[in-house]
Amino acid sequence: MKKLINSPETVVTEALAGVAAAHPSLSVDIENKVITRAGGPRPGKVGLVSGGGSGHEPLHGGFVGYGMLDAACPGEMFTSPVPDQMLAATKAVDGGAGVLHVVKNYTGDVLNFQMAAEMAGDEGIEVVSVVTNDDVAVEDSLYTAGRRGTGATVFVEKIAGALAEEGADLAAVAAVAREVNERSRSFGVALTSCVVPAAGKPTFELGEAEVELGIGIHGEPGRTRATLTPAKELAAVALDAISADLPVGGDLLVMVNGMGGTPLIELYLMFNEVRKYLEGRGGHVARNLVGNYITSLEMQGFSVTVCRLTDELTRLWDAPVDTPALRWGR
Repeated sequence: MKKLINSPETVVTEALAGVAAAHPSLSVDIENKVITRAGGPRPGKVGLVSGGGSGHEPLHGGFVGYGMLDAACPGEMFTSPVPDQMLAATKAVDGGAGVLHVVKNYTGDVLNFQMAAEMAGDEGIEVVSVVTNDDVAVEDSLYTAGRRGTGATVFVEKIAGALAEEGADLAAVAAVAREVNERSRSFGVALTSCVVPAAGKPTFELGEAEVELGIGIHGEPGRTRATLTPAKELAAVALDAISADLPVGGDLLVMVNGMGGTPLIELYLMFNEVRKYLEGRGGHVARNLVGNYITSLEMQGFSVTVCRLTDELTRLWDAPVDTPALRWGR
């Protein structure tokens, strides 16, 4: 194992110190592992909080800022944050209009965010939770009941964040978050495993010519193992699974996401294959992201997320955003 770390036990806290040093627009509570916007909550604005295990950067801390999240709770590596973290983040972003929790459908995240929401309610803060469950690869997994929450989380945080920035109430912000999740589907492919620092060895083994189809972002098994094939065929595998669950016609928001160790040249090549597949089936890639947005440490591979846009969702996607990992329009 070769990693740029000091010790496995201090990776998360030392990385948070680096985030604080690199981004003065953020306020980083290293001890409690909470990232918020500097300057505190805006009175009358719905606060957005998300979080999950570390190792998926830039998700979620990289999406804290104008037009997206108000706070993020990074847990230990691939481990859910604890309810006290989530409660601290919720209280920190409460501007009097309530708080939306954006929760990926992993059992630990769901249970801990639920506990935090109940504790916040006891303190007079209205909280609504929206759970993302866009991964079509498997129905249940090692860490979930039902589908996993993956790439659609980025779309939800951006679009719901834009509506909250405009001053919409909590019910409206939650409704658009649910709409984005319902209109989005994802599928991932791994070429290699990742190595969790504390483990010091690959999470799973793949042969030189093998890939895992439908991988999870923690290295959970997918649908099946297969022989490595050209990018065009891997794109078709992912999009066949997506289109079997959600029609891919009309205007689409598409993310081709790297899992942490995939060169950008390969992601752009894959995006072109995805574009050709979708256009061949009546889809139009109206908006896109290509790059590392929800990763799995240094895993090589990619995921595709497709969202069926409406005029309103497109408008909110285009709205200004200013975070460490996503920035346009300001």
